[in-house]
Amino acid sequence: MTSSTTSSVPAMVFARVGAQGPVTILRKKDRGIWQAITWAMLGARVRAIGMALADSGIGRGQVAGILAETGPDWIAADIAIQGAGGIALGLTPTDPGDVTAETLRASGCRLVFVENEEQLDKVLEIRGECPALQRIVIMDMKGLREFSDPMCESLEAFAARGAAADAARPGAWDAAVASVQAGDIAILAATSGTSEAARLVALSHANVLAQVNGAAAATGQGASDERLAFLPLSLVAERVFGLYLALSCGTISNLVESAETVPENLQEVRPTVMFAIPRIWEKLHAAITVGTSGATRLQRGLYRWAIGRAAARVAAGGAPGALDALLDRLVLKPVRTTLGLDRLRLAFVGAAPVSAELMRWYRALGVELRQAYGVAECAGVAALSPAGALRAEAVGAPVSYGELLVGDDGEVLLRGPHVAAGLWQNGVLLPVTDAEGWFHTGDLGRLDAGQLVLTGRRGDAIVAADGKETLPSAFENAVKLSPFIADAVLVGHGQARLGCLVMLEHDVVEKWAQDRNIPFTSALSLARAAEVVELIAGELRARSSGVVVAEFRIVGQRIEPGDPEVTPAMRLRRHFVLKKYDDLIDDMYRAA
Repeated sequence: MTSSTTSSVPAMVFARVGAQGPVTILRKKDRGIWQAITWAMLGARVRAIGMALADSGIGRGQVAGILAETGPDWIAADIAIQGAGGIALGLTPTDPGDVTAETLRASGCRLVFVENEEQLDKVLEIRGECPALQRIVIMDMKGLREFSDPMCESLEAFAARGAAADAARPGAWDAAVASVQAGDIAILAATSGTSEAARLVALSHANVLAQVNGAAAATGQGASDERLAFLPLSLVAERVFGLYLALSCGTISNLVESAETVPENLQEVRPTVMFAIPRIWEKLHAAITVGTSGATRLQRGLYRWAIGRAAARVAAGGAPGALDALLDRLVLKPVRTTLGLDRLRLAFVGAAPVSAELMRWYRALGVELRQAYGVAECAGVAALSPAGALRAEAVGAPVSYGELLVGDDGEVLLRGPHVAAGLWQNGVLLPVTDAEGWFHTGDLGRLDAGQLVLTGRRGDAIVAADGKETLPSAFENAVKLSPFIADAVLVGHGQARLGCLVMLEHDVVEKWAQDRNIPFTSALSLARAAEVVELIAGELRARSSGVVVAEFRIVGQRIEPGDPEVTPAMRLRRHFVLKKYDDLIDDMYRAA
């Protein structure tokens, strides 16, 4: 049974629980072993947590939040909140306390699940700023044996109370799930905040299921597939296009140990389905690019011949011949196997811009990487690259279950059942669409032969002193394909020349420097090394995409997940970066 026969997310889940109880739906690695979680196990956990939530006053329209890394209990709590009639708020665990406090206040969150002592401390410090918050439930009590606070409770104790309530009131949970309506708000999710302050998007069960049902039909994903789940569930695309789609289709979600173990877990699981942000695909590409430098001359030559020949064929749209098949078997397939991508049949990149060159490289490697374009306000996806021939500059064709229009001013507009019910502010639902039902994305683009080509974002254009406008996205996406560059920001508003801030791919640059006996003692000294500056200058010249950069500066610190410079999808918050590093920008133009 699929979600097309149900009216809510929890009803979708429990239809599967009833029909496929002993079948595995999740796996989580624990102490080096992948542990299977069946539909029945997931269902029992959801019921217990859900009944405890109901007894705690979380019912229709009440908001409960989850502040944790992706894991089985995140998923169980999410479904339980919705099943109790509540609204599930996904919080970003790497957000600092002030951002978390603002989200809790704006949502009116009454109860929050926290992962561990670290997240508990964060919430305890800000709870006085969150007047609606009444209860904190702690998932992992490690280090908290002696902790006691009347507002707090362990998840195990919370779930035990719920299980007892479920046994005492047979049928109560099923009735609660059945009472959830399609028009009820299911989840709250924050927008990316790349160009403005993040807002809370309210998605109804109807919004979510329109996306899930439509994506299932468009992708052909099914119960024979497996996926690797490593993106935070606070991201709408991962939550809806990733998790909920997998639950609907019966696809097994393998939950990684941590962000650091993704390459290892990828090799272990060898998924058939993978959705990832550009940063992940870029790092895998960089691993091969750097790895080939340590191969023998013969191996490097064979790889360059095979990938170059495949790239030319992909660009020309030709069919592989006998020699291509031989080179794929002997050279390219081993590369895919090394990465853990040899079984991949559905590969998507989204949540941030990606370079056309990266798309072409994966197609040449034998991975049919496709783009998924969307925003939080459309439950994740509004356009998908079709299978088959590659149009690397396009982000895909509008999904069949929604409408996409490019306005006279070039702005991308969306309409349809997947577009959010509204914006959420202190319990009030504010409109997100215009009078005709169109959501204005702020993205700029054009429709070309039925596919959407993005050209930039409203407000991001750099206007030089002579009035010439430059949209930075093409340049920034192109230079990020360098294995030595993690990110870049084109600058020069009101100036006579363009400049660039560069963030290093530190692990790769450090190895490059060590191999050449270049001394450095810190991230800052590495960034200031003359040889590294010369290296980056060459990379910018080689990958400039026709943009002339007069000066550049290397940011002398690592940008890690959770840093305020980046979103959970590792997309730069442009306005924040420009403000934080204005001294580097000023220095650039003094030198120019």
